[in-house]
Amino acid sequence: MFNNTEWLSQVREDVVDPGREIVDPHHHLWPRPHLSYDLEELWSDTQDGHNVVQTVFMECGSAYRKEGPEQMRPVGETEFVTAAAERAAAAPEKAQIAAIIGHADLRRDDLDAILDAHEAAAKGRFRGIRHAGAYDANPEALSIGGRAPAGLYADPDFRRGVARLGERGMTYDTWNYHHQITDFAALARAVPGTTMILDHFGTPLGVGRYEGKREEIFAKWKDDIAEVAACPNVHAKLGGMAMPDNGYGWNTREKPPSSDEFVEAQGKWYAHAIDCFGPERCMFESNFPVDRLSISYRTLWNGLKKIAADYPEPAQAALFSGTARKVYKL
Repeated sequence: MFNNTEWLSQVREDVVDPGREIVDPHHHLWPRPHLSYDLEELWSDTQDGHNVVQTVFMECGSAYRKEGPEQMRPVGETEFVTAAAERAAAAPEKAQIAAIIGHADLRRDDLDAILDAHEAAAKGRFRGIRHAGAYDANPEALSIGGRAPAGLYADPDFRRGVARLGERGMTYDTWNYHHQITDFAALARAVPGTTMILDHFGTPLGVGRYEGKREEIFAKWKDDIAEVAACPNVHAKLGGMAMPDNGYGWNTREKPPSSDEFVEAQGKWYAHAIDCFGPERCMFESNFPVDRLSISYRTLWNGLKKIAADYPEPAQAALFSGTARKVYKL
């Protein structure tokens, strides 16, 4: 699925600001031969010119246990990533998987037992849970359809689980679609004691019934992001907008975008989010290998560095590494 290296190699730029230290707070891994994005493939991206020193693995439904209690099967993913992190530790000059975000059904009465199992499997790297709220009434046009039921964020059992994460010093990550951002803001207000991270700008869609409506969506999204940024317990991951469902169509072109084209297309989304949250609550993310369908790692981080270039040095340090280290206790 992600073996598009030859296509990506058509755009090969000089690395911008190569000494800049980067913590990539959002990537996935899949075991071979499933989707073939394991530690070695991750390193082929992180070692491609930029100074990526640490990463955070984000749950993606990979390597689940094939037997045993259903609620414990996601612990297999944590075991798989922990093994990769331990392999990485033998090569300290390369990017280290410093933290793991796993999955659990936050509505369950036995949530603590599941969290305990993740913590034991991660050997000191476990930081929190992503139980995503993504739901769209017409998912047929989406290449990555959300699996959440409608109204998950308002479910009392779910809110209890999110609150439990905060009580245990763990984070809550989510991804949802742009039309759900205000629902997420309501969750954040209801559970102020849990540190929450909104992934991928809230995923502004651009396919299916949303095709051709980017400016209309952007206008509403600006207000919704300002609303959720008013919740001090929420942080924002800025990235993940090169997925096919965002509707830019880069993955279907003869040639991938340059960093300048990336900045021209998406820079205003980054600027608004940073204005609302402040750099100290924002972190740049790669969302690889999913965004690799559209843009190379080298080109993506070049674009992010161009977006950040007008900000003072403390802000840039926060965006590229500081916020991620603070939020995920790296």
